[in-house]
This record gives sequence, C-alpha cells and structure tokens, in this order.
Amino acid sequence: MPRRPTSTPGRTLRSRLPSGDHARGRRPAPTTVVLVRHGQTPTTGRVMPGRAAGLHLAEAGVAQARATAERIAATWKVSAVYSSPLERARETAAEIARRLGLRVRLRRGLLECDTGDWTGAELKELARLPDWRTVQRWPSGFRFPNGESFLEMAARVTSTVTGLARQHPGQTIVVVSHADPIKAAVADALGTHLDHFQRLVISTCSMSVVAYGPQGPAVLAVNSLPDSLETKPS
Repeated sequence: MPRRPTSTPGRTLRSRLPSGDHARGRRPAPTTVVLVRHGQTPTTGRVMPGRAAGLHLAEAGVAQARATAERIAATWKVSAVYSSPLERARETAAEIARRLGLRVRLRRGLLECDTGDWTGAELKELARLPDWRTVQRWPSGFRFPNGESFLEMAARVTSTVTGLARQHPGQTIVVVSHADPIKAAVADALGTHLDHFQRLVISTCSMSVVAYGPQGPAVLAVNSLPDSLETKPS
C-alpha cells in the first residue's frame, strides 16, 4: 500500500490564505476622491451652459480655483488630477494641478450633461417651460431635447468616478467636473435615488469628498468651500 504524503500541520491551510493586509485582518485603504466643480464663469447662474465650447473661467473663477488649490494642497497628498475636457473645468484643474506639481488628465466621462437644444438658453426662460418642473421633480424621467437623459449622465459619471478610484487604491485623487455630474456621483455614493439629487447644492469650486473602499463608498463632505469663497448656491 502506498504511503500517504506527510505535511506540516497547517501548511496547506496557510498556503490558501491571502497575504498582506488581508492576511493580517486589515482592510485595504480606501481611495479618497475629491470632486471639485469648476470655477465661476461669466454666465454662471444665468445660462444653461451644457457643452458649449469657448466658455472660460471669469476672473472670479480663477481666484476660486486658486483658493481651492491651496485648500487641497494643505489637506491631502494627491496622486492625480482628472478633469472634464470642457474649458472651464480644464482651467480649474490646471490651477489645482499646478499647485500640486501634477498634470491634468482628461476624461470624457466627466463631461457636463449634454443639454441639447437647451444649451445656451437663459435659465429664467427655461424655468417657464412645463418641462422645467420635470427636471426638478422627476429628473430620472427627463431627456434634454436632442441631448442626454439624466439617467445616461448619471451612469456615465458614476462609472467613470468609480473606475478612477479603482485605478488609485489607497490614494487621493482630484476629479474636476460640473454641478449635475457631481450631484449624481454624490447621490450614488449616498445611495440616494436620482430623483432626489436636485436637493444637493454643489457651488462653484466646492469640494465634495467620497472615500471608495472595499465595503462601498462613504461620503465625507459635500459642497465644502474655502473660507474665502462665497457659499450661496449657484
């Protein structure tokens, strides 16, 4: 009869156990994502900007971006700065990246919602339309004429943000985008239905912070502003 192989007790079991943090009972460190809305533009609060090209930061927006850059530099060690490709977001991200000694990486998934035929329209005129009530009360049921739906925007943005978090395990990254995309990302992290995301306020150059860990996201801050910035909704 052949002899059974001998082994050191526990060796087989130990060989199956994960090494590193898991083996020591420690959870992997979460990724901290600092979501920053772009700075103020000449039309902020007056016009539906959408994806219109050529909309740059106002002088006040540049000052906001620099104040936010200082706040970020004083708070976190940042590994990467990502941005929507639109000018107002890229210019905001450039101020942050310059202060941190990093470069800006563009991601189309961080773009503003495609507002289609509403792009460039004055908000006071849009507010008179019957559809405006749907935008505010039932955004998950609305699609901009010849544009994107809020559901499509939310899926695009949350997929992009969580994907970036996975690329930087245990690190801190800055993601510069727009008001509604940031609202959608924060609402997703909170487990809040998209129809409630209009209750969130995301001011120009505000910071909303989400930690993405193995047990899911944790929202650490929403609409946080340096003391030097105005705090009213815009």
